[in-house]
Amino acid sequence: MRNVTETVKQLIIINVLFFVGTLIIGDAAYKILALYFPENRDFQLWQPLTHMFMHGSFMHIFFNMFALFSFGSALEQIWGSKKFLFFYISCGLGAALLHTGVNYYYFQDGLNTLVSNGFDKQDILQLLNEGKIDTRWQQFISISDFQNFTSAFAGTAVGASGAIYGIIVAFAFMFPNAELALMFIPVPIKAKYFVPGLVLVDLYLGISGKSIFGGGGIAHFAHVGGALFGFIIMWYWKKDQFNKNRWN
Repeated sequence: MRNVTETVKQLIIINVLFFVGTLIIGDAAYKILALYFPENRDFQLWQPLTHMFMHGSFMHIFFNMFALFSFGSALEQIWGSKKFLFFYISCGLGAALLHTGVNYYYFQDGLNTLVSNGFDKQDILQLLNEGKIDTRWQQFISISDFQNFTSAFAGTAVGASGAIYGIIVAFAFMFPNAELALMFIPVPIKAKYFVPGLVLVDLYLGISGKSIFGGGGIAHFAHVGGALFGFIIMWYWKKDQFNKNRWN
């Protein structure tokens, strides 16, 4: 591993401070800084940015910061701090955008079904914002669709994973033949094969609603969103359409 670079170090420190702060403050910090669905009364305009500095557990922040240190420092040494920070934040916002977009689709699909069956939209939103449901809704929506409908509204997203996925996509662009040795996979795999495979697994898990390890609560589409925005930015920069002097 390379020595940690300045912006990567500062990002790690900020994430750790946020994590320690949430341990002290508790749920109130998540309510303010986690990413809520826009129709939820707890949604705030700053949450697409702040959610990427929040984490749900020690292992969550550990793996994200380890990946940021491992892959981000190499990129910052090549790009410089301003370009790296722009990329990191852009991928995190892209993750929030796709995650929210998919949730909007699930929520709107269920909402339209209920409205078409005579329920009032404002009454539905009021009940959901009060943490309640009308048991009659389940007569018109399948079990899986009902779960998607309610979780899209009430669920929150936290973590730097979307930004990290953008970083590893960029790493695969810059160092496609670098061999990655992971604790769960004993055979080193080149970045140009491993990273697309990782994103495809997340896409499959997001669409199917399944989990490799049997747990839930993973924002797979946020991962895909960060990777997608990272790919788009790297493709744009590779075509030399960006003014490199802008970062001087």
